[in-house]
Amino acid sequence: MSERGPGPVRHRSWLEVRWRQLNTAPPPVFRAVLSSLLVAVVLGVLFLAYDLALEGGATLPGGDLRTPAGVAFVIAVAGLGAWITYLVVPQPGRPGVRSGWSAALGLFAALPIAYLTLVVLFQIVKPLLGR
Repeated sequence: MSERGPGPVRHRSWLEVRWRQLNTAPPPVFRAVLSSLLVAVVLGVLFLAYDLALEGGATLPGGDLRTPAGVAFVIAVAGLGAWITYLVVPQPGRPGVRSGWSAALGLFAALPIAYLTLVVLFQIVKPLLGR
C-alpha cells in the first residue's frame, strides 16, 4: 500500500490571495469594517455638503469651520465606529460577551476608513461634481 501525501501546492497570484481573503474575512473584522464604513459614508456626505455649501457662497453661522469639521469627522467616525463595533461584535471565544477588545477592533478599523473616506470624497467625488 503506497501512501500519498498531499500534492504540490498551487501558487496563487497576489490578486487570487487578496480575493480569497476578502471572501473569507472573519465575521468580527467584517462587522467592524462595515460599521465604520457606514458611519464614515453618512458623515462624509454631510461634510462634503457643508464644504460645497461654503464654496457656493453660503453664509453659515460660525463662518468657515472646515478644518474643525474635518477633525470632528475623524473623531466621530472613530468613536461611533468603535461604539457600534462594541455593540455588534462579541469577544472571540465568549459568545455574547462584549469587551474592550470589540471596541479596540472598531477603533483600529475606523481610523483608516475615516481618512480613506475623506480622500475618496474630496479627491474623487468632489471633482466629479464639477467643483
